[in-house]
Amino acid sequence: MSGTAMNTTGTTATANGVIAATPAATSHPLLRVSNVTVRFGGLTAIDSVSFDVFAGELLGLIGPNGAGKTTMLRSITGVVRPTEGDVSLEGSSLSGLSIDRRVRLGLALSQQLVKPLRNISVIDNVALAAGAAKTVSPLRALLNRSQAVEREQAMVMLERVGIARHADESPAIQPLGVLKRLEMARALAQSPRLLLLDEPLAGLNTKEAHSLADTIADINAQGVTIVLIEHNLGEVMRICKRLVVLDNGRRIAEGDPRAVMNDPAVRSAYLGGDTLADGQAGGQAAASSQPSRPSQSGQPIQPSPSAPATTATVPGAPDA
Repeated sequence: MSGTAMNTTGTTATANGVIAATPAATSHPLLRVSNVTVRFGGLTAIDSVSFDVFAGELLGLIGPNGAGKTTMLRSITGVVRPTEGDVSLEGSSLSGLSIDRRVRLGLALSQQLVKPLRNISVIDNVALAAGAAKTVSPLRALLNRSQAVEREQAMVMLERVGIARHADESPAIQPLGVLKRLEMARALAQSPRLLLLDEPLAGLNTKEAHSLADTIADINAQGVTIVLIEHNLGEVMRICKRLVVLDNGRRIAEGDPRAVMNDPAVRSAYLGGDTLADGQAGGQAAASSQPSRPSQSGQPIQPSPSAPATTATVPGAPDA
């Protein structure tokens, strides 16, 4: 499946005939990425990638390591400037805008590597983000000394992500699971129109990842549009309604999660395609070609593989 086609009923028709609902498919996209290319010297990290994000969506942006996912997010936020192409928010181009200007327009990024301010409390970390509007200019910052409103907003954000009980504690003593939620609360405190999450489940155990994925789905259900980069495909398949897949800087698939994960190009990107199957077939052929040797009873003993065959699996793919 190399792409998708929008119809007029608010659904996405994939190349293999699967029909999937798309939020606000008939309206203009909240975010549009148009033919974005990013080059670092002679290396092309992103190669003419395009996709849309519609208001209310929880879009999964996935791909193997080195696919260009984080570079794409950085292109959206302005950390990286595209060599070619354009990124627009509600029809307005973001080209040439600084990072802080893009944030004030409604973009918020939750980083993969969490770096809270460890010398102030959890709630003050979030309150500082909630008060971003007061720091537009030094004069405005000097005229607004009270943090009462921001601390109230911060407590609401901490409750949304499930760590309100840690509000007055130091981030320095918190486990990774709490810090991941703190990072998300700081992003939410900016009242974003689009929340970008860069591998929020990385480093968490299965229970923690499942719980945080539930929180992400709940936040999306409250009306926050989310783009999620994540390697935990099980959780991505569980909470995302649409996927965009990158590989080697190119978009190779887009659409309904199950249809996408059944796409041969996606399976090849994650599993190595026919290479894996050919390798297993070659191993079996080599084993079968070994001559049998007699046992003490005189009966031939058939050779057995030195180790059981193993295969990688992709969530949603049909059983072999």
